[in-house]
Amino acid sequence: MENLFENFYVTGKALFMLCVMAVAAVGYILGRITIKGVNLGTGGVFIMALVFGVFLYEPLSNALAATVKVGEASTEFTLMLDKFLSVLETLGLVLFVTSVGFIAGPKFFSNLKKNFKSYILLGLIIIVAGALATVGCIYVGRLFKPETMGNDEFTAMLVGILSGSLTSTPAFSAAKETAKNFQEAVSVGHAIAYLFGVIGVVLFVQLIPKFLKADMAAERAKITAVATADEKKYTGKLIHMDEFGFMPFALAAVIGILVGNIKIGTFSLTTTGGCLLTALIFGHFSRIGKISIMPEASTLKVFREFGLMLFLIGAGISGGAEFIEYFQPVYFLYGVIITLVPMIIGFLFAKYVLKLPLLNNLGSITGGMTSTPALGTLIGVSKTEDVASAYAATYPFALIAVVLASQFIILFCS
Repeated sequence: MENLFENFYVTGKALFMLCVMAVAAVGYILGRITIKGVNLGTGGVFIMALVFGVFLYEPLSNALAATVKVGEASTEFTLMLDKFLSVLETLGLVLFVTSVGFIAGPKFFSNLKKNFKSYILLGLIIIVAGALATVGCIYVGRLFKPETMGNDEFTAMLVGILSGSLTSTPAFSAAKETAKNFQEAVSVGHAIAYLFGVIGVVLFVQLIPKFLKADMAAERAKITAVATADEKKYTGKLIHMDEFGFMPFALAAVIGILVGNIKIGTFSLTTTGGCLLTALIFGHFSRIGKISIMPEASTLKVFREFGLMLFLIGAGISGGAEFIEYFQPVYFLYGVIITLVPMIIGFLFAKYVLKLPLLNNLGSITGGMTSTPALGTLIGVSKTEDVASAYAATYPFALIAVVLASQFIILFCS
């Protein structure tokens, strides 16, 4: 009997891995379809993952689990698939964010020094605009909400929509912890808004340059003109621990995960913030004595794209599994509003008040919206890795602000 279960698990895992790879393959094909110069890019993987999650994940997992006659084994297999998706999403996030930190590191501090106030202000403007849009939706929505839903539960739902609109896991976690009695409402709101939260920002960073008829070569020149005095030059022979730089990458990821899980009250940088911060520092210094702590550029590019793909598949399949169950058009509309309002206000503020160049502006928007997928898209659109510096500079301020905003809305609007 144990051999039967073991063979089943091996076959089931192999089949599910086959499905994951199929989602990636078809998703990249979808992402290449271009209409008037606009395509989804890696976002096509997210769409296919969501479709798989909506229509195939539950039937597939049930069919596989049903082949086991013992109820406990069936349940165990279903839980195994859920854990697999969670691991996939987290691993992808670690690979992507750590790569971004290393890529941005050499120019990060010079860029931050030059635009420090602008990045802080823009990050705060975006989150405040999103929070105000959420509060507006709460008070207007209460006039039309179901009578069976209380104000506290509705507020928790809208804060979940805020975290989904900004694709912010830290805000999602903070909201669930604050709204202890309505955690399911927070989860539902997050799941419903997450789709447009990803796709909306991905399309925004592609459409804006086309609407403005931007000269991308000139815009690239502006963002790469940032001073590079902080880049550390070393003329001696460096010691590389391995050919590709896997060791320093892994070390930065380990330290980042540990740092991200340090809690001050209810706040933590999370795995995303911890890995980003650590990789930025590693990338800035690039060496310890004669030992290189900088992975090869080719390694970083592969890990960045591979990590983004894994993250989108994990998030898309698990999100899709919940999407249909809880979807209601009005909640989706709230998510669209809460995504678009801060993004548009942030862009206009950066353009006309802060006078930021286009790629600095859009890079900061992806950071302010805490949108990992949109950064990957923007790098492809701009054809320069330097936009990662603007993302990395704005992201920490937006991260802290959105966590606090989620908690304040629940406390004061319930």
